[in-house]
Amino acid sequence: MAQQSLMNTYNRLSVSFESGEGAWLFDTDGNRYLDALSGIAVCGLGHSHPAITKAITEQASKLIHTSNLYRIPLQEQLGDRLTEIAGMDSVFFANSGAEANEAAIKIARKFGHAKEIEAPAIIVMDGSFHGRTLATLSATGNRATQAGFEPLVSGFIRAPFNDDNAVRSIAASNKNVVAILVEPIQGEAGIRIPDSEYLAELRDICDENDWLLMLDEVQTGNGRTGRYFAYQHTYIVPDVVTTAKGLGNGFPIGACLAKGRAAEVFMPGSHGSTFGGTPLACAVGLAVTETIMQENLCDRAAELGDRMLQGFKENLEGMPYIREVRGKGLMIAIELTEAGTELAVLAKVKGILLNITGGGKVIRLLPPLIMTDAEADLLVNTLCKLIKIYAADERSKPRK
Repeated sequence: MAQQSLMNTYNRLSVSFESGEGAWLFDTDGNRYLDALSGIAVCGLGHSHPAITKAITEQASKLIHTSNLYRIPLQEQLGDRLTEIAGMDSVFFANSGAEANEAAIKIARKFGHAKEIEAPAIIVMDGSFHGRTLATLSATGNRATQAGFEPLVSGFIRAPFNDDNAVRSIAASNKNVVAILVEPIQGEAGIRIPDSEYLAELRDICDENDWLLMLDEVQTGNGRTGRYFAYQHTYIVPDVVTTAKGLGNGFPIGACLAKGRAAEVFMPGSHGSTFGGTPLACAVGLAVTETIMQENLCDRAAELGDRMLQGFKENLEGMPYIREVRGKGLMIAIELTEAGTELAVLAKVKGILLNITGGGKVIRLLPPLIMTDAEADLLVNTLCKLIKIYAADERSKPRK
């Protein structure tokens, strides 16, 4: 049934969900689906998690919103927990990843103006995705998402992802640069994983040039890659790190964390948010962080990711239709040699929820951290069979 009251902004699959439990979603007809997308890396604790349900119901019965004109104890508690986990000094709470990235961009610009740079510039990467506000859209390295929204916001210089030499070339020729904004793993581009020393090289470049290193961990954070933050696989610490998605397990919350000089940029009046860091949002964020840490879900994500990655590689090895299987923790990509956009629809028919990204050639899997071994094996086996059938059908079609 057409929803004429809704703006035409999404190509939705023809299914509506009524309830969820753990790694499963149930539609209005009673069919169940294994959720291998987690609401796009959001529901890391799965659906209807008791700790989240308790946090929402208990806090909603007491206090939902007061505004940031007053102290919010739950905000202070969540700030303490996140800065402790991240090794950062302070945090600004927002409603989304895009808003967290907006805060990071504003930190970089204000940092640059304090250095008397009239037009501060930020290096961003090809293939990146940072959000859909005008500033974050302008920072994003995907022309298709930018088309039609010009003029874009100036002040961004683009470099190839996973190429520190290109960044060094920019450093040699542009004195207006004040920061680098980069995803440790590019999610929307198809789970693109850089070389192991890439972040360390960027850290060195920033230190050499007095720049801020700002990491967008909206998708990679909150345990998804096998550490709470993806940069914790390395020995570096950024100046700014943003997160959202999995921090609220479905409840909207974003955070921009900063360290050292970056943490001292904002003053009262510099930035703000009406709904950022409400008592309800922070109660949920605390429940999420405590559950991840107490239940060792970062380690679980690493273990489960290795299990699934091995399963996919063993089952799909040697297939001409498969270009590469790669992943880090529970960010897994199966890259195809040609577009396979119909696979998301076919997978739904088989009871699996996933999506296709990376120009239609990458099956992106972002399953919940609480998925069982049996559920992971079911996902691997079902999807591998589907891919083989689909590839055989594609080969049998007459070529024009």
